[in-house]
Amino acid sequence: MAFDFIAIGGATRDISFFTDDGVLFDNPKDVLRQKLLAFEYGAKIRVDHFYYTYGGGAANVAVNLKNFGFKSACLAAVGDDENGRAILKNLKARGVNTKLVKTLAKENSGFSFILISEGERIIFTERGANAKLTINKTDLAEIKKAKNIYISSLSGNWLDVLKKVFAATAKSGAKVAWNPSEAQYSSGLKKLAPFLKRTHVFAVNKDEATELAVISAGKKKLSRQFLDDEKNLLKIIKEFGPEIVLVTAGEAGAYAYDGQNFYYQPSLKEKKRLDTTGVGDIFNSTFVAGLELYKGNIKKALYLGAKNTAAKIANLGAQSGLVARPKI
Repeated sequence: MAFDFIAIGGATRDISFFTDDGVLFDNPKDVLRQKLLAFEYGAKIRVDHFYYTYGGGAANVAVNLKNFGFKSACLAAVGDDENGRAILKNLKARGVNTKLVKTLAKENSGFSFILISEGERIIFTERGANAKLTINKTDLAEIKKAKNIYISSLSGNWLDVLKKVFAATAKSGAKVAWNPSEAQYSSGLKKLAPFLKRTHVFAVNKDEATELAVISAGKKKLSRQFLDDEKNLLKIIKEFGPEIVLVTAGEAGAYAYDGQNFYYQPSLKEKKRLDTTGVGDIFNSTFVAGLELYKGNIKKALYLGAKNTAAKIANLGAQSGLVARPKI
C-alpha cells in the first residue's frame, strides 16, 4: 500500500499545565526573543490544572492528515516504555499507520512539559528516542512509494535523515513539505540549500524566518524594519529554491510566496483561546493538505489552514478539535 503522506520527525507524550502567575512583557531589543514570560525567582508557582496530551511534529501532522481522509503514516522513534506504548496506542486509535514507528530498547520516549498561560504556551521538551531516529531500507522503500513526504522536527543525526529522504524522493518524484526544527534552521539557508531546491513547501514561523535571514546575511546587517516585513523574509528564503514558502505569524496571520505572487491569510477568530500548542504543525500540514485537495490553489489552502487552526486553539492539545475534510 502506497501512503498519501508519510510524516517524518518526532512523537511525544506531554503534560500540559495551566497557570496565570506569569508576567508577559515585550523585549524589543532582541529581535530573536521579542516576548518573554517571567515568573518570580525562587517562588512556588500555582498550577491550576494539568492534562496528559500527545504531540511531536510527525505525530501531529500524521493525525491531522488522516483526519482529512489521507492514508498517513508516522515515521518516528519511541522508547520501550509506558509513554512509548501510549504514543503508539494514540496514533492507532486515530487511524494513523504505525508500521514505520521504531521502538528503541533502553531509550526513553520523547516527553514535553507545556506551560499554558492566557492561551499561549512555552514548551520544555526532552527529545528522548526522537534524537535516535534513523532511516533504514524498509523506510526508504515506503518513502519511494509514497505520494507526499512531510518532514517535521528532526534532532540527532538530522543531516543523514535529510540526505536519505531527499535522495529517495528525487528518484520517486514525491513532493516534500518541510517544517524544520531549530537544529536545521539555525544552520542557515546556505547549508540547507541542496535540500531546499527539492522542497515543494518550506514552512517556518516568522521568528524562524527572521533567524534564517539574519544567519544567511552573514556580516551584512539587516535592519529591524527590513526583518519585520514578511515579504522580505519570503523573498530571501525563496531565492534558495523551494517552490512555495510559507511563513506563519501567529495572530497576525500567514503569508505565502510562490515566486510570482504573494498571498496573505488573516487569522480567524476562534470560539475560545484555550491552547496554541501544535498550531504550527496543524496550520502547515493543513496548508499542504489543502494544496492536494484544491489542486494547488494557495489561497484556498491558506484559508483551510486558518480554519483548522482556529478550531484547534479552542481545544486542549495539538491533536484535538480538528476540522473534517471539506466537501470539494
